[in-house]
Amino acid sequence: MKIRETKNVLVTTDVLCDVCGTSTTKPGTPAQYGVLSAHWGYGSQHDGERYEVHLCEGCFFSTLTGLRRQRMVEHLFDEVSDQAIKPDAPFGLVERDNYFKD
Repeated sequence: MKIRETKNVLVTTDVLCDVCGTSTTKPGTPAQYGVLSAHWGYGSQHDGERYEVHLCEGCFFSTLTGLRRQRMVEHLFDEVSDQAIKPDAPFGLVERDNYFKD
């Protein structure tokens, strides 16, 4: 026996970029966006705070470029060693060509 009932369900219909405000959804496709997030814990200056910033593709890669530049500046005068961060090293890229997220 099936017992049926109508329920209201909250669904996300679009994700807007928190920087430029554009939609991350194109007709016929799911939202494509990046997330910058942090959940600070005990001992941190921001203990108990949680951040989540949704970024469109353009703003995501602009942010990534700024972080790469900051890394370059931070390590500009480091002595060269095997442990030194190479300027052309991948930055944040975990995987490539995984179109189906499997």
